[in-house]
Amino acid sequence: MTTTFSSSSLYVGDLHPDVSESHLFEVFNQVGPVANLRICRDNTTRRSLSYAYINYHNSTDAERALDTLNNTPIKGKACRIMWSQRDPSLRKSGIGNIFIKNLDKTVDHKALYDTFSAFGNILSCKVVTDETNTSKGFGFVHYESQESAEKAIAKVNGMMINNQKVFVGPFKSSKERGATQEVKYTNVFIKNLSEDVSEQQLTDLLQAHGKITNLCIMTDEKGKSKGFGFANFEHADAAKGAVENENGKMFSGKVIYVGRAQKKLEREAELKHKFETKYQGVNLYIKNLDDSIDSDKLRATFSAYGTITSSKVMRDDKGSSSKGFGFVCYSTPDEASKAVAEMHGRMVGSKPLYVAFAQRKDVRRAQLEAQHTKFKSSRMPVQSIYPPTGPIFYPPAGMPVVYPQMIPRPPRAGWNGPVPQQGQYPPMQGQYPIRNPRGGVPPTGNHRNQPRPRPDGQQPAAQQPIAQQLIAEPQAVQPEVTLATVQSMPREQQNSFLGELLYPLIHASQPDLSGKITGMLLDSLTVEELFTLYQRTELLADKIKEALDVLTNNTNETPEQQ
Repeated sequence: MTTTFSSSSLYVGDLHPDVSESHLFEVFNQVGPVANLRICRDNTTRRSLSYAYINYHNSTDAERALDTLNNTPIKGKACRIMWSQRDPSLRKSGIGNIFIKNLDKTVDHKALYDTFSAFGNILSCKVVTDETNTSKGFGFVHYESQESAEKAIAKVNGMMINNQKVFVGPFKSSKERGATQEVKYTNVFIKNLSEDVSEQQLTDLLQAHGKITNLCIMTDEKGKSKGFGFANFEHADAAKGAVENENGKMFSGKVIYVGRAQKKLEREAELKHKFETKYQGVNLYIKNLDDSIDSDKLRATFSAYGTITSSKVMRDDKGSSSKGFGFVCYSTPDEASKAVAEMHGRMVGSKPLYVAFAQRKDVRRAQLEAQHTKFKSSRMPVQSIYPPTGPIFYPPAGMPVVYPQMIPRPPRAGWNGPVPQQGQYPPMQGQYPIRNPRGGVPPTGNHRNQPRPRPDGQQPAAQQPIAQQLIAEPQAVQPEVTLATVQSMPREQQNSFLGELLYPLIHASQPDLSGKITGMLLDSLTVEELFTLYQRTELLADKIKEALDVLTNNTNETPEQQ
């Protein structure tokens, strides 16, 4: 192959997700010395995006790799190699780019390349495949020049390739195709129907626009209408006419919706796009709601910060009780941002609110996976976070030490002394150590020099503001721990204290993974969120489940992924 490229950088696409940098280096270093390579990964989850960039020391080796390794299977999947184009305008301009459809399923990247390489230098060549690596019957070829592309269109369009007549034409972006090509359909979806509307009545309404081949109203197991149905027209123009003329009209006492019927995946993609474009930055998620807060009270609480387009408190299946969370949607991002800044952590009723921008479940999951990946890549292993026996942490002078009432700690074997009371510093000889959630180690120096309780049982003056709230005398009743109490602690002590509260709750349901899960939550959530989990066990159970899903998926990864 002759080429005008003098670059030594290659793009390698269609990689198997399990391919690692070391594996890729072994394959491409056989051709010539590789200067460096990089597999591109998702910024959040760090999973492979299935493409990479490889730099050779000289362009000759890069050209040899393109000629000899293109379409070579790596981990069972053929890779696709092209010259790296750093200028995105060349890729997006459409110059020299052609589209081929109606390809036989047996035509792969290599066969497509061999067919079209006769007309000029190819920068990129691809047959589009599904998740099972089966051809979808179309592909793309990007030539170095527009002249080569026009020659390929003139020669190959309408020809037979593997006994199938193919179409070859200029490549058009989805926006260009959408502007010139109208989606045609015959199946129509109708919803918001009155329960007493029959199929015959719906047929009488819609058949004025054209012949209907099939119509049904969906019903439950008792034969009661679910309020929606479908109608299939013989011609697309009739379906289009029904949508344009009947949508939004009053029918049997209700305003009905009439639109093009969509597959589930298409509806989900449309809803996802709608959320990302319409609601991103204006929709807020509020949790830790008092049971007395309903949708109207939620709207009234947040109305001071702007125009609210919708508000809702989520309720259980029976609608009788609140689930403790809800949503508020503003008309502008500025209003939503102000509400987050002003309302997060504020006491409403008997509880402090958690207020943040709403996120899709997959985004929240990705963030949790990112936290787990961060743990795995750090020097300190995850297992060191809240293990059954952890590193001893001796606090610096002036820092009060607290033990929540709910966590009884039996004395270690061989120690016959009295059990320390809550609020006292760890006794000498290493008894009753505080676990450090960050995996810290004891500071240098003699821990015996740390301040000790006075003979009268009172703490030194510097410790009293917090100690008075949390440290009880022997046999005394421990005061209730509140969010304000935790927030009044030094920042470096807050996570340690919250970890001591959450660890036994997590250990009760997941004794083998309680250390990992506690560490993941401490590193990914705010103090307010952690305290809310301590208060609401049902929310903690949801977080534990999310963490277990992440840990399970990472356990199923290959060693190369890890």
